[in-house]
Amino acid sequence: MCAATGVPPDPPPTGRGTVAELGEFGLIARITADRGLPPGTVLGPGDDAAVLLAADGRVVVSTDVLVEGVHFRLDWSTPHHIGRKAVAANLADVAAMGAVPTALLVGLAVPGHTPVATVDSLTAGMRGEAGRAGAGIVGGDVVSSPQLVVSITALGGLQGRQPVTRSGARPGDVFGVCGRLGWSAAGLALLRRGLRSPRAVVGAHRVPRPPYRAGPQAAAAGATAMIDVSDGLLADAGHLAQASGVGIDIDSAALPVAGRLIEVAVALGASGTQVRHWVLTGGEDHALLACFPADGALPPGWRGLGVVQQGSGVTVDGKAYDAHPAGWEHFR
Repeated sequence: MCAATGVPPDPPPTGRGTVAELGEFGLIARITADRGLPPGTVLGPGDDAAVLLAADGRVVVSTDVLVEGVHFRLDWSTPHHIGRKAVAANLADVAAMGAVPTALLVGLAVPGHTPVATVDSLTAGMRGEAGRAGAGIVGGDVVSSPQLVVSITALGGLQGRQPVTRSGARPGDVFGVCGRLGWSAAGLALLRRGLRSPRAVVGAHRVPRPPYRAGPQAAAAGATAMIDVSDGLLADAGHLAQASGVGIDIDSAALPVAGRLIEVAVALGASGTQVRHWVLTGGEDHALLACFPADGALPPGWRGLGVVQQGSGVTVDGKAYDAHPAGWEHFR
């Protein structure tokens, strides 16, 4: 599977005072000052809108919203973690279309009593994760709010390729994955028990590590459909199967069950069944799932998980997975 490195340490806080003391335009100036812009930026922050080049005339666009208390907790994650997570979740969607991330717009709602150092750390995390993907922040907006909300709009380029949608899978295709599965869910289980180690597992929940380059690589290799794992393997495979009008059968023997997850389950007094449940249903790892023609080889770093077949829905070893919930869904 694609490698995922550790999360770098947070930079030391730098700002003093609060957001209210700094003011709206002072905050905007602080966030945008002396920041490098991604290639293809004609006009960056400071005007009513940014202007970017679109090399092949098409732009892939995705947006996502992270709300304090729903997607993150400040007692579990630092602002730097939250900034990285917000960017990663959005750029994974761009990669899942087979596109290369290029730029980001950031909407930030923040209470006036928030320390400036918190916003500095948050934006440093955003810039760091954007840089890891080869993208940059070109604009956005800030408003006051009773709680912290981060909204990201991510842009990407197809470099002459067709987008890889959820709806192109065909019976006979190989169903594969690139990236980690179950790690974020295991990290969340540790945090809920008041634990902060193993750091690699807890860190996987705080900051996902999407395999950005694997999306364009899959597109170049002829992937017929693709999606990122935000809600869980079964849930997101189900979205892909529904959009394509096919069934997907997952081979449980092919599931990537990491030894660290087994160690976490033992430490929490859980069984091996719990590890399997994390891998099958845990969200927010932002691995990539894709379907490939059976007569071709999977790109380097991709691992076969099962097959696409006639029918509908997702099965595991030919049977419905009956443990619930089978993935994340808002409002449920």
